[in-house]
Amino acid sequence: MEFVLSKGDHTRYLRLLLLVLVCAIVLVRTDQDYYSLLGVSKEASSREIRQAFKKLALKLHPDKNQNDPNAHENFLKINRAYEVLKDEDLRKKYDKYGEKGLEDQQQGGRYESWHFYRYDFGIYDDDPEIITLDRGEFDAAVNSGELWFVNFYSPRCSHCHDLAPTWREFAKEMDGVIRIGAVNCGDNRMLCRIKGINSYPSLYVFKTGMQPVKYYGDRSKESLKNFAMQYVTSTVTELWAGNFVNAIETSFASGLGWLITFCAERGDCLSYQTRLKLAGMLEGLVNVGWMDCGTQGELCDNLDISSSTTAYFPPGATINNKEKGGVLFLNSLDAREIYQEVMKHLPDFEIISAASLEDRLAHHRWLIFFQFGENDKSSVQEFKKLKFLLKDEHIQVGKFDCLSSPTICNKLYVYQPCLAVFKGKGIEDYEIHHGKKILYDIVAFAKESVNSHVITLGPQNFPGKEKEPWLVDFFAPWCPPCRALLPELRKASKHLYGQLKFGTLDCTVHEGLCNMHNIRAYPTTVVFNQSDVHEYEGHHSAEQILEFIEDLRNPSVISLTPETFVELVDRRKRDEIWMVDFYAPWCGPCQALMPEWKKMARMLNGLISVGSVDCQKYYSFCHQESVQGYPEIRLFPQKSKTTHQYYSYNGWHRDSYSLRGWALGYLPQVSVDLTPQSFTEKVLNGKDHWVIDFYAPWCGPCQNFAPEFEILARAVKGKVKAGKVDCQAYGQTCRSADIRAYPTVKFYPYQGMKGLIFQESQMIQFF
Repeated sequence: MEFVLSKGDHTRYLRLLLLVLVCAIVLVRTDQDYYSLLGVSKEASSREIRQAFKKLALKLHPDKNQNDPNAHENFLKINRAYEVLKDEDLRKKYDKYGEKGLEDQQQGGRYESWHFYRYDFGIYDDDPEIITLDRGEFDAAVNSGELWFVNFYSPRCSHCHDLAPTWREFAKEMDGVIRIGAVNCGDNRMLCRIKGINSYPSLYVFKTGMQPVKYYGDRSKESLKNFAMQYVTSTVTELWAGNFVNAIETSFASGLGWLITFCAERGDCLSYQTRLKLAGMLEGLVNVGWMDCGTQGELCDNLDISSSTTAYFPPGATINNKEKGGVLFLNSLDAREIYQEVMKHLPDFEIISAASLEDRLAHHRWLIFFQFGENDKSSVQEFKKLKFLLKDEHIQVGKFDCLSSPTICNKLYVYQPCLAVFKGKGIEDYEIHHGKKILYDIVAFAKESVNSHVITLGPQNFPGKEKEPWLVDFFAPWCPPCRALLPELRKASKHLYGQLKFGTLDCTVHEGLCNMHNIRAYPTTVVFNQSDVHEYEGHHSAEQILEFIEDLRNPSVISLTPETFVELVDRRKRDEIWMVDFYAPWCGPCQALMPEWKKMARMLNGLISVGSVDCQKYYSFCHQESVQGYPEIRLFPQKSKTTHQYYSYNGWHRDSYSLRGWALGYLPQVSVDLTPQSFTEKVLNGKDHWVIDFYAPWCGPCQNFAPEFEILARAVKGKVKAGKVDCQAYGQTCRSADIRAYPTVKFYPYQGMKGLIFQESQMIQFF
């Protein structure tokens, strides 16, 4: 059969074809798994995802494959995968709903030149001494107690690229003394905005207990090093005959040894900068000192020191007999080599026996490394700093061998080497660490955990229907969004102590229990309140979790079924107003709207009723109501013969204040519009108290204030009358009232008192 297009049909056909092509370009879809596309596992970190994408970008970029007609399409696929997986919230949606959960997200339709990915992308991803920090780990890192120097940069900033080689050399030089970090503000715009970063590169020193300090000096390695060393608070003690014995004995009594550099005429001794670096690297573990054998010759002779050398004296060493006292002599002049040798000779953590474990956990806070056999290599030398870094939190550090008592480890659901914090309330009050096995992450976890109320759950202590309410986080340790959520749960638990219990369940260990609760993606956070179960769908922040809990306790939004919609909305009272959100749980904008919707509902309490309809659950009903997209926001006004059935919100902003302002515009006016005649008769010469809003129709602030004035009018109804005067229409009245700006609110009390002028906020507070 042959079709013939008329000229008009042909034009419409071309337009339709163009629209299809545009949509195909903007909305990149692929049936391939995003993790497989990038060649990474589901547990890949942000850094691993960036590295994998960069490798593919350099290979597959259309600039390098100009003869391949599919190059553009292939690159869009990996670009789309990267844009989704690098974003914590999008990654969670993808893991839970697949591409269906991303239908409202248009990432991946644009990409940069090959040159950008080669030279500008992921500047520090291949530098082991520089830790690239993302939004989810930044606060934990800089609050760990260690000293951090962080470079906030933008990949498009030429000065940032100029600094990069120096920053790398500086990081190698300071490795072990302080932590050197980097934040890509292109990928972490919100974090950089919160930290007040407005130029690149911005270099800041962070240390617990002090405000961040910005570096303004020149960007040479020496200048950076001198600036950073100002914040290394460790000291190097000069030892001499008058203080030597007392200093050694006092240190030994507290369990600390000494690292001493002896400077003699023969041989090379450590420089001042090297000694200072060692003091920073070994802070809290070993005291660092030096002795001038030129002036302290007799003391050096007694110690059998004839040439420059460096020696470590462990606690209890016999200082006058180097052969028998366990003294370690070090021939290196390199701070890093000396540090590593000393760390090897520091005592390991105490091994706790099975017989004493329960008693010790009942009386003290503990960070315990669970190992399987005495030769377990799960710990590293740097972890010996944990005792010092956790001292202020009164956390003791020890080891437990699971092979010595498998029953205890099985009871704690410990089946592989790991570490856990016990909070001083017995063996059942504990939390297993699932973060990175690096010092700053462990320190941050331990400090957060002992002061929070999150515990590890299993079949034995999983909450039952008859118990108090619980928030349970179902997660997998390999899932980065899961790990990012855990610190936020700890923060939230401190605010809700005594009201709600918090627990985490590892679904890789307790798969049956997770299947029983129909857990399909990680993390899934659920509140169990006896027979009621509520799943949390918001962002991974303590603030929004707290809002979610508050809304469960005092619901601001009514969940509507088709039946209750008809009863409460369609058959609403004549003077009742409703706002309804038609949504789908997998819809990204719907999820972003939900916390704002609940906040708006609380602000409208008593004025407008607020509800929501789950269109995934009640699809037929939403189709019947002609809901064509999500979220669909409708306002159902007070009933009258002339009003619409409903009004749809088409505003650009979906924050709580914008939605509230739009809704308040549909409230019937309580205030009275006044003319010059009625103003004189009722306000100036009447016998009532009046509050008057003087405004101009063209004035934006007046329009924004109008709904607030109506709320005020309702609040004072029966006590004070409210009126409005249009100063564009009645200029003479406003000039007579000495109105000089819009809006101006004046209060006219009866009994001859003079009008008082208030700003908007003052007026509302006054009443």
